[in-house]
Amino acid sequence: MAKFEKITFRPDGEEPVDFYVLEQTRIGGINYILVTDAESGDGEALIMKDTSKDGEEEGVFVIVSDDDELAAVAGVFENMLEDVELQQ
Repeated sequence: MAKFEKITFRPDGEEPVDFYVLEQTRIGGINYILVTDAESGDGEALIMKDTSKDGEEEGVFVIVSDDDELAAVAGVFENMLEDVELQQ
């Protein structure tokens, strides 16, 4: 079983949320990460993009919600992870 990096998101005014990074990529100068809420087994997966500016110490990630962008990035992650199928 693979060991995934755990990261903690701190949404404004909400409790911190832990996710596990399955994969990351850079497309068109934007960093994307594929995260899940479960360390193993089936879990909810999200694709998030880094909206922070160059030089910022911490990344600012938002959930990809645009259907076209989501489909394109999901396709890249599916190719990178042969045993993963992402459902939108």
